[in-house]
Amino acid sequence: MSVIKFLTSKTFFLNVLLAVVAIFVVCYLMLRWLDATTNHGEFETVPDLTGKSIDMAKMELEHNHLVMQIQDSANFNPDYPKFSVIEQDPKPGFKVKEDRKIYITLNPSGYRKVLVPELEERTFRQAKPTLEALGFAVGNITYVDNIGKDMVLKMTFEGKDIQSGDKLPKTSKIDLVLGNGNRPQ
Repeated sequence: MSVIKFLTSKTFFLNVLLAVVAIFVVCYLMLRWLDATTNHGEFETVPDLTGKSIDMAKMELEHNHLVMQIQDSANFNPDYPKFSVIEQDPKPGFKVKEDRKIYITLNPSGYRKVLVPELEERTFRQAKPTLEALGFAVGNITYVDNIGKDMVLKMTFEGKDIQSGDKLPKTSKIDLVLGNGNRPQ
């Protein structure tokens, strides 16, 4: 039997027709199965959790059939209460599937502690940018008799002497005692 005769035969067309029908049936059944298992067209709306405590956020997410996943804390933000949600992903209002993880970032309990740098016997001109780069603020400046004009002689925090290597919360105000350029009497 020649190839052309086979391609025009009744048996060949019947087999092609059966193959096409089988493909359509398998595709139809696969799509029906996917619709049933993926809850096609059913969504949950992500609530706004910003500023809420961990417990409140968890209750709200469980109510909406979503799962909370806590990410690492961020830098302290004084605009939000301690241990409250400051960021979330996906954002509020997004439509997601049931049991989707919602990633939240919490506000820590306070500013992180930073090492106090070595500033003694440095000029105020050097000390100020060093403190500000680390997140500290320069507090009160007091001058005492010392030949080194504007040289840092001592550092204090809330009335107590501090040394380099001590840890203070970021944004702390460090008071400086500087020399005024006069010889001590």
